[in-house]
Amino acid sequence: MATQEELQEKGKAAVMDFDDEAVVEVAEECISAGLDPVALIQQGFTAGMNEIGDQFEQGTLFLPHVIAASEAMSAGVEVLTPELEKLSTKSENKGTIAIGTIEGDIHTIGKDIVATMLKIAGFNVIDLGRDVPIADYVTAVKEQKPDILGSSALMTTTMVLQTQVEEQLKEAGVRDSVKTMVGGAPVTQDWATKIGADIYAENATDAVVKCKAAME
Repeated sequence: MATQEELQEKGKAAVMDFDDEAVVEVAEECISAGLDPVALIQQGFTAGMNEIGDQFEQGTLFLPHVIAASEAMSAGVEVLTPELEKLSTKSENKGTIAIGTIEGDIHTIGKDIVATMLKIAGFNVIDLGRDVPIADYVTAVKEQKPDILGSSALMTTTMVLQTQVEEQLKEAGVRDSVKTMVGGAPVTQDWATKIGADIYAENATDAVVKCKAAME
């Protein structure tokens, strides 16, 4: 029987091979072996997606490769989702978070994982979807009044639009009514600090920890 680390390596390799059947097999093996599905997603599937993203940025892979890897990862996450939901603590609502993948970016799996983990942690999550126009983030804050507004970006070319979220929230006069969170493969704490975001989430677990802290 594979160890947690061995399974994570298999999951990472399967995502990087764009092999959805192999990813599903790894997910099913994780469940049958009673191993940690969150670690498999973050240290296996997501690690593979991050390398795909790096190669895309370097020009050695192209958008169809990114989509194929994302679809393979999604197949595995779908298998694991019931197990993730069992981890829910049934606690009272910890707050409302609106989250979406930034305009121009069709990558959604990272955002989806963060949204799932936040739901499990007891947050009410408003999923804005992917390729979300900047104006829609502002509208969400005005109309749905979330406690936290999250934006995800896979590429450096779309990451820069997170700056516009900050600027347009200020122009609309609602920046002080919400905390902002940024994440995604190219995003760093330095970037979050530079643009004035309140929270930088390195991964789904980090997002949960920091959102809980922000609501205290």
